[in-house]
Amino acid sequence: MSHHFFVFSPSDTSLYACTHFSTRPSNAASSALASNLPAWPTFAGTLTALSGAGSASHNTVGSTTPRGGGQDRSTIHMIANAGLDAIENAMLKENAIYLKSVDQFNQWKISAFVTPGNTKLVLLHEGRNDDGIRSFFAEAWELYVKTMLNPFHTAHTPIRSPTFDSRVQASMKKWL
Repeated sequence: MSHHFFVFSPSDTSLYACTHFSTRPSNAASSALASNLPAWPTFAGTLTALSGAGSASHNTVGSTTPRGGGQDRSTIHMIANAGLDAIENAMLKENAIYLKSVDQFNQWKISAFVTPGNTKLVLLHEGRNDDGIRSFFAEAWELYVKTMLNPFHTAHTPIRSPTFDSRVQASMKKWL
């Protein structure tokens, strides 16, 4: 199961993005779909391969065609950007900083954490892990605040810190 994490500025520009592949068992929607198929192993295997549900490919640095969870990286970014409208609508209805499962696109659920400065932390995920997602967002927010307090980082510019990246990856591994 893969998780895709994004940080968007108040003007909805992407500041940071990363992908994490979890080894924890998932209850993805594609497994329910595959269970309703005929018992032909090649047919079910073909459907799984086409949907990308069985993909365990990892993004590699310098790869020309980065992939994540069976989806092209640009498709994942499009889903996250499309979810920003649903996040804005949920912000109007709820007065909370943690917005769980504000939107869904195919198997992807979109959860968000909106900071007091209107920076949006967005997570695309397949399964339900509300407590883990909430804890991850709390740690990610703390890391984001520490990065913004760095005098060598300009606010609302892409985050390119390897320390930030490694700590976000460690938090994703811990909670997701």
